[in-house]
Amino acid sequence: MVSDQVRKYDFDRVVRMVLTTIGVVLAIVVIDYLSPVLLPFVVGFILAYMLNPFVEWVQRVTHIHNRMAAVVISLVLVIASWVLVGWLIIPYIADEITSMTKMLAHYAKAEFKIPYIPPEVQEYIHKYLDINQLVNLLSKEQWMKVVDQVVTGTWSFVGGTMSMILNIVSWLIVLLYMFFVLIDYDKLSKSLKGAIPKKYRRHSLTVLHDVQDTMSRYFRGQALVSFFVGVIFAIEFYIIGLPMAIVFGLFIGVLNMIPYLQLVSIPIAAFLCLVASVSTGGSFWVLFGWTVGAYILCQIIQDMVLIPGIMKQQMGLNPAIIFLALSIWGYMLGLIGLLIALPMTTLIISYYCEYVLHQPNPLHHKSDKNKTKQKQK
Repeated sequence: MVSDQVRKYDFDRVVRMVLTTIGVVLAIVVIDYLSPVLLPFVVGFILAYMLNPFVEWVQRVTHIHNRMAAVVISLVLVIASWVLVGWLIIPYIADEITSMTKMLAHYAKAEFKIPYIPPEVQEYIHKYLDINQLVNLLSKEQWMKVVDQVVTGTWSFVGGTMSMILNIVSWLIVLLYMFFVLIDYDKLSKSLKGAIPKKYRRHSLTVLHDVQDTMSRYFRGQALVSFFVGVIFAIEFYIIGLPMAIVFGLFIGVLNMIPYLQLVSIPIAAFLCLVASVSTGGSFWVLFGWTVGAYILCQIIQDMVLIPGIMKQQMGLNPAIIFLALSIWGYMLGLIGLLIALPMTTLIISYYCEYVLHQPNPLHHKSDKNKTKQKQK
């Protein structure tokens, strides 16, 4: 036992572990320094990764063997879909904002009492919540001012016209990266695997498989689940008459990119119920009860229909680990840290299990284990 301990943690192994740690720290420092240059590539790569299954589907359906033609057709379809969605929902969003502005103005002047809530709490909300600022933010004049700033190029917070041009160029670079990665996606994947020395290829591919599996579940699966969750919430809120139904529903869908984070939106929903009840004279508790029911129904649909149907099973990482990883990597590397948080966290966990503990990776799912057993047979 002692000889095994000495063999496992001899001087050479300790030196390699120290050098690996130094290498990781240097990599983080370099990434942080080069983040303005790397950010467009990372965003473009993630977009390409998410769109690649759709491109492959277009190739299968249309029987187009030319990859570039399939990519162009896919991008045209995606852009057309977004334009159509915008054309359909923007008028409703404009009406919601106008209606909400009127409700807030009425709420600011009205006196109200909510049963079963202490008067001190109601007075505190009414006194310290700046309704006038919300009204100004949602006013048509404020939105027209923003549009005018975009058109005239007088954004004060981007540092003038040159900064605005550079921002536009950066997003064009993102689209170029996405386009070229999509065209050569399979070649890049094979080149990456071929660049790994044969000695380390099996273990490295296992680790890369874990990263790819988590990215697929998070960026593809969770994005699709979040989209449907946002749509479901928007429909539910519209039916029960909650103000800002479409905007608020889609906002909850965005929050759902981190599982169960949509629960933090409940206080906002309660405030919307309060504004609606004061403006219409209805019961706060009835509307709030319907809203809570909408949350429960959407959660049931998500857990019993969306996740089993889209993601097959729950994600490998616990939601608390996901949130912690996003917080740490975002603090260290900013926006680029948020983008690479899940892949890097998965990489670290997989590496630690594979090379340090020599134990099965806890991120592996039953389906993955069954596939592995079938391949071994």
